[in-house]
Amino acid sequence: MPTRREIANAIRVLSMDAVQQANSGHPGMPMGMADIAEVLWNDFLTFNPQNPQWLNRDRFIVSNGHGCMLLYSLLHLSGYDLTIDDLKQFRQLHSKTPGHPEFGETPGVETTTGPLGQGLANAVGMAIGEKHLAALFNKDGFPIIDHYTYVFVGDGCLMEGISHEVCSLAGTLGLGKLIVFYDDNQISIDGDVSGWFTDNTPLRFQSYGWHVVPEVDGHNSEAIHAAIVAAQTEKDRPSIICCKTIIGYGSPNLAGSAETHGSALGEKEIVATRAKLNWDHQPFHIPDAVYQAWDAKKKGYEKEKQWQTLFAEYIKQFPDLAQELQRRISHHLPEQWTMHSNKLIEEMQSKKEAMATRKASQVSIQHFAHILPELMGGSADLTASNLTDWKGVQVFSRTKPEGQYIHYGVREFGMSAIMNGLALYKGILPFGGTFLTFSDYARNAVRLAALMRQRVIFVYTHDSIGLGEDGPTHQPIEHVSSLRLIPQLSVWRPCDTIESAIAWQKAIERQGPTCLLFSRQQVPFIEREMATIANISRGGYVLHDCLGIPEVIMIATGSEVALAQEAAQQLTKERINVRVVSMPSIDVFLTQDKKYQEDVLPKAVLNRIAIEAATSDSWYPFVGRQGKVIGINCYGDSAPAKEVFKKHGFTVDHIVTAAKDMLHQTLC
Repeated sequence: MPTRREIANAIRVLSMDAVQQANSGHPGMPMGMADIAEVLWNDFLTFNPQNPQWLNRDRFIVSNGHGCMLLYSLLHLSGYDLTIDDLKQFRQLHSKTPGHPEFGETPGVETTTGPLGQGLANAVGMAIGEKHLAALFNKDGFPIIDHYTYVFVGDGCLMEGISHEVCSLAGTLGLGKLIVFYDDNQISIDGDVSGWFTDNTPLRFQSYGWHVVPEVDGHNSEAIHAAIVAAQTEKDRPSIICCKTIIGYGSPNLAGSAETHGSALGEKEIVATRAKLNWDHQPFHIPDAVYQAWDAKKKGYEKEKQWQTLFAEYIKQFPDLAQELQRRISHHLPEQWTMHSNKLIEEMQSKKEAMATRKASQVSIQHFAHILPELMGGSADLTASNLTDWKGVQVFSRTKPEGQYIHYGVREFGMSAIMNGLALYKGILPFGGTFLTFSDYARNAVRLAALMRQRVIFVYTHDSIGLGEDGPTHQPIEHVSSLRLIPQLSVWRPCDTIESAIAWQKAIERQGPTCLLFSRQQVPFIEREMATIANISRGGYVLHDCLGIPEVIMIATGSEVALAQEAAQQLTKERINVRVVSMPSIDVFLTQDKKYQEDVLPKAVLNRIAIEAATSDSWYPFVGRQGKVIGINCYGDSAPAKEVFKKHGFTVDHIVTAAKDMLHQTLC
C-alpha cells in the first residue's frame, strides 16, 4: 500500500508533466497543495465520480484556478470521466483540460475560475444555497441536503478586494459548512509577497467572525486531517485553515520560488524532481497501486446509494416537497407558467399606469415571487432605490436561512459573484440590484455568468442621465453599450410597465444571464394592441406605424421611446410617414429570423434615427451611414432630469428637427 506522500505525489508528477508537455501552465500550486488535496479527497470529501451532478455531493472549488492541474489530476485519479489522454491534452484546442477550470467543459468542475477571488465568492453562494435549501426541504430524519463547500485559495485570492466583500458577509451569515484552505506559500507572480502583502490573515478572518485554524503544516497529513475535523466541528461559523506550504514542493532547485508559479519546470528539473520524490516512473504513468488508492468510484457509489435510499423514503413521506425540489433543481418552470405570466401583462394593460420602470420591475417581482419560490433576491444596499424586495419576503440570515432576500451590503462585485454561485448550486434563481453605473464594479462576475451561461438576473436601475441630480458619477453613459458587448449576455431596457413585465418573463425563462435596466424617473404608459404586445418578446417591434411606406424610422429604448412616440405624432400631423420601433433588447431582436427583422426595419428605408440616452455605438449597425443617432457621448450633469435631458438633446423638438433635416438632405 503506497504512503500518503506517494499518493499525493501522483498529483505533483501529473501536474508537472502536463505543464511541461504543454510548455504552458502553473505547476507550483498543484505541487504545493497536493498533500492538502490528498487528505481532503480521500478522508472527507463526499462525491460520486460516476455522477458529478449528485445533489448532495460536497462542492470543491479551486479559486486559485491557475492551479487547475491539481483539480484535473484529482478528477482523473479518483475516477471521473477524465482520461490520461485528456491530461496530455492540457491547454490544447478542444480539450477537456483548458488552462483554467471551465464549467461545463470538464466533469467535476463546479465553476469557472481563474479571475482570482471569484471562486471563493461562488463558494459563498453555494454555501448560502446549501443552507437555504436545507432549511426549506430537510425534515427530521431526512437530511436530504447536508454537505460541505470546500475552497482552495491562494495569496492572490485574498489580495483581491472581492475576498473581503464575500468573506465579511459569509461570517455575518454564519455559513458553518463553508471551509476554506488558504495556501500560504508567500509567493505570487512577482516573487515574495512580503513586499506587498503583509496582512495578518488569521486576525483578519477572526474579525469577520470566522473560525480560524492557523499555522497548519500543509505538508503534514496528520495536521491537515486534524484541522479539517476542527473545521467540521464548528457549526455556526465558516472556517479558514491557514496552511503553510512550499510552492513547487518536490522541485529540488525551484521549490519556494516564483519560477514554479507560471512556467514549466524544464526537462532537467523534472528529472531531478522525480529523483527527489523517489518517483521512478515515466511521464504520465501512475502505478496501479496508486490508482487503487485514489479510486473513489465504489465509495462514491455507495454514498450516493445510501442517499438515494433516504430520498426514496422522503418521496413517500413528503411527495409534494420532493416534487418541488426536483422541479427546482431541473430548472423547470411551474405548471401554467405562461398563463401566470400573461396575467401580469393583462393587469398592466388594463391599469395603464405611468410609473418608473424600476417600480414596474418591483410589481413584476411581486407577481413572480408568488409563482416562483426559487426566486432569491437582493440588493447591494440599495433596496429602497432598486425596488428589489417584495411584500412579505423574509430576509435570509444566520437565524432565518429560509429567507429569500439577501442584504448584500455595499458589495456589488461580491453580490454578483455570489449570485453566480447560487445559480451554479441549482434550485435557486438569483437576482440582485444596484445602480447601472455600478455595474462597472461587478463586470467581471457578469462576464463569468455569461461565460458559464448561468441563469442570473442583474437588476440595474437609474439607467440614464434621467436620474438627475446625483450627477455624472451616478449617470451611466457607456454602460448600456458595454454590457451589450458581452457575448451570451442578454440586455433589456424596457420603456414602460408592459415591456418591464415581459423583460422579467424572458429573463426568468432564459438559460443564461440577463441584465434588466430600469429608469428612476416616471415614464408614461404606451397603448398597444394585443398583437403588438405579442411581439415585444422578440426584442424589437413596430410600436407605431404609418399608412404606406415609412419615410423615417425611429428606433428607441427605455424612457426615450415616449419621446419618439411624441415626435412621430407631431411629424404625422405634418404628413410625414413615420414608424417607431421600440427595441428593448438588441440581442434578442438579432436572434429573430431575417424576415421578421426585415419587416420591422426594411432595408429600403434609409432614413433612420436611433434615440437612446447612452453612447451611440450600439446603434450604427441599425441606422447605417445615412442615419443618425441621438445619443450622449460625454458625461452628464447634476441637475433635474428634465434639464439634463434638454441640454443633451433628448426632447421632442430636437428629434423632430433631426428627422426633418434628414429628409431634407435626402431630397437634396
